[in-house]
Amino acid sequence: MADSKHRLSHHYRINSGDGFQLHQIDPGSTHHAPISDKQAAQVALAEGVERMAALQDKLYAQDRWALLLVFQAMDAAGKDGTIKHVMSGVNPQGCQVSSFKAPSAIDLDHDYLWRANQCLPERGRIGIFNRSYYEETLVVRVHPELLARQTIPAELVGHDIWQHRFRDIRHYEDYLGRNGVVVRKFFLHVSKQEQKRRFLERLEKPEKNWKFSAADIRERAHWDAYMEAYEQMIRHTATEASPWYVVPADHKWFTRLVVADAVIDTLESLNLAYPTVSEAARRDLAEAHRQLLEE
Repeated sequence: MADSKHRLSHHYRINSGDGFQLHQIDPGSTHHAPISDKQAAQVALAEGVERMAALQDKLYAQDRWALLLVFQAMDAAGKDGTIKHVMSGVNPQGCQVSSFKAPSAIDLDHDYLWRANQCLPERGRIGIFNRSYYEETLVVRVHPELLARQTIPAELVGHDIWQHRFRDIRHYEDYLGRNGVVVRKFFLHVSKQEQKRRFLERLEKPEKNWKFSAADIRERAHWDAYMEAYEQMIRHTATEASPWYVVPADHKWFTRLVVADAVIDTLESLNLAYPTVSEAARRDLAEAHRQLLEE
């Protein structure tokens, strides 16, 4: 899709949140590509998916690294479609998707990272979090009544709880990295106008009605609060080791290109290779080959 010096995804990668402001990224951007370039984008994505499949095969065979992809976005930003199209060529044996909805009563009786821990990818696999532990700095921040349901001791819930959570998440992701779990995070940045268009489409097309929920409209009413929460989240948790990609999401074909490029870039950085076969194993293989030929 691009050489390492001119990768598309690097334009949207946030390695440090210092001074980051969400308005710096245009949700409608296609990085100078004309909107009519959808067909060329489909070809490029297909090539990227093929490259990703080859890299994932080595990741699985090598069995040393794991890759965790975290997706966060407002409703209708295209998380499900992006995951579906970008990961379409990946061997299902080496990939797992976890969707995090409202926490259960059991979840609420544990720390907020507990359920994420249960879903971390094994070595050699790609794990995908469709929403994640970051909801604890987003929806819970926008709706503080949800924090009260978590039965955290009152003396531990203060105005600085969000800074504590940001710090805990940074340390958690550092811990994962030191154990061979590479973390890459994607915020699919859709505009309010495009979200409205997609909501109307879901309402007006019967085959898409199932995608719409009345809760979507209720959350849309908190748009500004969510944008502030996302900006703070990225500002305080973007690091060199676990960067955020703020991906323009008004054009789905472009969103998928950026995400695919970021995943390929990450896998290529791991110097993946098939395991080396020892001399003793080679002799066993040669003997097995001989026996089969003599049957």
